[in-house]
This record gives sequence, structure tokens and C-alpha cells, in this order.
Amino acid sequence: MMGALRRNTELGLIILAVVLTAGAYALASLGRTASIPANELPFVGVIAGLLAAAHIATRRLAPDADGMLLPLAALLNGLGYVMIARLDHKLAGLQALWTGLGVAAFIVTLIVVRRARDLERYRYTFALIGIGLLLLPLVPVLGQNINGNRIWIRVGGSNFQPGEIAKIVLVIFFASYFVEKRELMSVATRRVGPVMVPDIKYFGPVALAFVVALGVIFFERDLGSALLFFTVFIVMLWVATARTFYLAIGAVMFAAGALFSYATMNHVHQRVVNWLNPWVHANTSGYQVIQSWYALAAGGLSGTGLSLGSPQRIPAVATDFIFSAIGEELGLLGTTAIIAAFLLMVGAGLRIAARADSPFEKLLAAGLSTIIGVQAFIIIGGNIRLVPLTGVTLPFVSYGGSSLISNYILLALLLRISDSRTTAAATPADETRVG
Repeated sequence: MMGALRRNTELGLIILAVVLTAGAYALASLGRTASIPANELPFVGVIAGLLAAAHIATRRLAPDADGMLLPLAALLNGLGYVMIARLDHKLAGLQALWTGLGVAAFIVTLIVVRRARDLERYRYTFALIGIGLLLLPLVPVLGQNINGNRIWIRVGGSNFQPGEIAKIVLVIFFASYFVEKRELMSVATRRVGPVMVPDIKYFGPVALAFVVALGVIFFERDLGSALLFFTVFIVMLWVATARTFYLAIGAVMFAAGALFSYATMNHVHQRVVNWLNPWVHANTSGYQVIQSWYALAAGGLSGTGLSLGSPQRIPAVATDFIFSAIGEELGLLGTTAIIAAFLLMVGAGLRIAARADSPFEKLLAAGLSTIIGVQAFIIIGGNIRLVPLTGVTLPFVSYGGSSLISNYILLALLLRISDSRTTAAATPADETRVG
């Protein structure tokens, strides 16, 4: 009964997301050409078809899963697509293709992963796969250097960012590892000054995460992924052990790494300079930050209206600065709605983590939710000058195929964990088996 109610609520919210997306698409065309687009009905049909497929898959494969996550993702994906279509029709066509592949990946994940706990068995396999994906862009010929970042590989005629998939794979490994070692890593056995701390040998994983994060920055020049990777690791370690000491150690290590990167890596130094005072390089590296500010200022409270602003003046607007583009044309109200959607999504993910019965599922849901929250914070904070700008995408909103596919896989895993709790409650005998 509860499952049917959740699915019906989900369906209603998905219909609302389709209506809002279709309305935004029509308004964008009216602002540009003063006419309803000729492809309005086919556009609505495709969007509705993809979301209907995702909803039917959830209804059949995860009937008791949370009912908010899929509609929120649909709304963010739809509004992001409308903004991309308003900016660049060629990118819009590619984004539509990637959205279809993302929904397909969502469905396949639900089919393949019938119990999230089964993933715990393959922890070291996932560790090897994750590290391999992170290092894949460094392979000669296969790896591609785009805009100074070597984070892409060439597959056929398209570029793909394997790090997007790697972050999910590594979170699965972290969750499994911490479940096994959490007691050893949470018991304080040594005194350092007035503070009791766990045995030093259990800090190995923290040190390894720190080294890998710095390696990603140094060799691939990918500050955003390194920051995301290290933050998610420390948060999961803290959740697993309930030791705030790890947060303190993580903060110190991050500060040391940041200072080292600033002092030795020119691209990190340049981004900090542009964060502190982009006017120093107003015509070069600071140009896009300044244009982003102008866009947000022009938007005001309610925005200029879809297709009535000039966000195309911002370089890389469809990827790094799509939040600023939304701020210009939908104003403070539009950007607040985007932030609220992410808060609701992260909140739903953490609620799933809190209610999960398996320690592994709790940690996995917490880690996946942290990915969404931290990634959104990093890119939104970079747009509004809260933190230095880094090259990560705004989940479900920015242009990017690898990002869309990985986020739909992440979404499916959260729904699977949400559904597993109810299924386990219905079959108590199965509760005692650990996958």
C-alpha cells in the first residue's frame, strides 16, 4: 500500500516536472523568436516518454523506493536542458542523447543491482576499477587534454570523463572498507597531548586518499575532482566512526595540500588569484568570472526572462557557469529554486541513509548523497565567488554526458537502497544475511 502511494506521488511530481519543463521551453522560444517552437509537442513527448520509462522501471523494480528523488532529478535535468537549448542547439541535441543514455543506465542499474548489500562482496574489485578509471586519462593517445585538464578519454567520436563513474565506484569501496574497519578506526588507544586518538596505523587509508587527491590535481590538473574525492572520503570516514577527530585531521591535511598546490601548481595559483581579484586578469583568465558576476547582477530578483538575457557572453556557460545563466534569466527566484531542489535531493538521500538497516547501505547512501551535495556546493560556490572556481558540473543541470550518466546511476543506487529497507522488513529471515 505504501509503495503504491509513493509511486503515485512520484508520478504526479514527474507530470509537474514535465509541465514546468515544457512551459520553460516554450517561454525560451517566445523570448527568442516570439513564437511557440514547432517541435514543442515532439519535445514534450520525448521528455514524457523517458521519464515514463524511468517511472515504470522504478514501479516494477523498486516499488517501495523514495518518491522524491526521480522527480527532483527530472526537474533539474529538464530546466538544465532548456537553458542549454537556449544557448546552443548543437549541445542541446547531444544533451538529449546523453539524457536518453542516462535514463537507460538508470534502468539497467535497477535491473542488475537487486540488493545493494551484494555490492559489499566486491570491495577490492571496485577499488581497482575506481583507481583504473581515475588513471585512464593519463594513458597516451586515449587520454585527451581539454582546456588544460587531462580528465577526458576519446571514445569513438565523443569525449568521456571516466572520473565521473570512478567517484561512484570508489564510494562503494569506501563504504565496504569502513564497515569492516570502523571499530578499529573508532577506538582511541593512544594519547597525543590532551587528546586520545586511534592507533596511527589506521590512518593509512586517509593518507592514501590524500595522496591520490593530490595526484589527480598534479597529473590531470583536475582540482574539482580531487576536492570532491577527498571531501567525500573524509565525510564517510566520520560517519562510519563518529570520530570528529577525523574531520580535524582531514581539514589539516586539506589545508596543507591546498597550500602546497597553490605554491607549486600554476593553474591552482591562477584560480585562487581569479577568486580573490579577477580584475587583475580581466581580459584573460578572470574574464569569465567577471561576466558571471554581471549575469547574476543583471538577473536581479526575477530575472530578465528566458532568452532575454546575454549569458552567452560567459565562456563555458553551458558547463561551468550554467548556474549564472539561470541566475540572469530566472533571477534570484530561479537560482533559489535550483538550490532548494538540491537540498531536497540531499535531504532525501540522507533520510535513506538514516533509515537503512545495513551498515553498508547506510554508508553507501551517505556517500552518494555527499557526492551530490558537495559537487553542487563546489560549482555554485565558484559561480557566486564563495570558493575558487573548479571544473566540476552541476549535477543533472550542466551539459555533460559522463556527468548525466553517472548521476542517473547514482540515483538508481539510492532508490535501490531505499527500496531494500522495506523489502528486508517484509522478509525478516533475509535480514540476517549480509551480502
